[in-house]
Amino acid sequence: MKAVIVCTSVSHGNTKRIAEVMGEVIGAPVLAPEETDPAELAACDLVGFGSGIFHLDFHPRLREFVRSLPGVARGKAFVFATRGLPEPSFRPYTRRFTGLVEQKGFEVIDTFACSGFDTWLPFKLVGGIRRGHPGPADLAAALRFAEGLRVRTA
Repeated sequence: MKAVIVCTSVSHGNTKRIAEVMGEVIGAPVLAPEETDPAELAACDLVGFGSGIFHLDFHPRLREFVRSLPGVARGKAFVFATRGLPEPSFRPYTRRFTGLVEQKGFEVIDTFACSGFDTWLPFKLVGGIRRGHPGPADLAAALRFAEGLRVRTA
């Protein structure tokens, strides 16, 4: 199986830690959007797209990368995120981003999210929230998630 993970991780490395655990399981390199050759994604059996959540959305660099892809038939994909707060029902950012990925020809087979240390204002004023995350339990959940992906795409 040929796989790659496209990840934007900028604040504390939360998302990259999750991506690296998943990448080890599925045998995928973890690349930033600007390191990724869009033409090579068409040859992949599985592509992961992930970032931390900023202003109730996936990181703008990742969104712009996906928007720039041509809309052609592709393989399977998954979406993942780290976040300080749970996803609110009034702004379903995972569903919106998954829809964008699907518009580009991917079949999104699953999504994953876990807590991440967050120092965005106003949380910065109190030293941040979710300190210690992603922690061992989050990393173990990411590992189990990736094992499930590997089984479904084998």
